[in-house]
Amino acid sequence: MAVFGILAAALGVVGLIAPDALLSLMGFKPTPDSGRADGDHTLVFLTASSMAAVNMGVYYILASLADWKPFFRWTVPFRLLTCTVFTLAVIGGRAPSGFLGVGLWEGVGALVTGVALRYEGRGARRPA
Repeated sequence: MAVFGILAAALGVVGLIAPDALLSLMGFKPTPDSGRADGDHTLVFLTASSMAAVNMGVYYILASLADWKPFFRWTVPFRLLTCTVFTLAVIGGRAPSGFLGVGLWEGVGALVTGVALRYEGRGARRPA
C-alpha cells in the first residue's frame, strides 16, 4: 500500500509540474501550448487528475502507516473497477494502448492487495 501511495503521489506531482512528461508516460502525444485549440481542456483535466493522484497517494501512505485493514479491503473492488474502466477505454478506442498500463497497474495492485489480505487473515487464524 505504501509503495502504491508513494508512486501515485509522485506521478501526481509529475503531472502538476511537467504535464507533458506525464502525458508521454501514459502513451499520449503531448501538444505544445501554441498548438492547443480554443476550448482544449487537457491541461485542466490533467491538473485535476494529478492533484487527485497526490491526494490518493497520501491516503494510501497514511492508511499504510496506520495499518488500516478496512481501507485496504475497500481498495480491492474499486481498483478492479478502475482496471475494467481503463481497459475498456483502450478496447473501445477512447484511450491509446499505452493507457492499458494504467489499467493493468490497478488490476495487479488489486490482486496483490487481495492476496496479501487473505494471506494475513489466514495467518491470524492459525493457533500459535
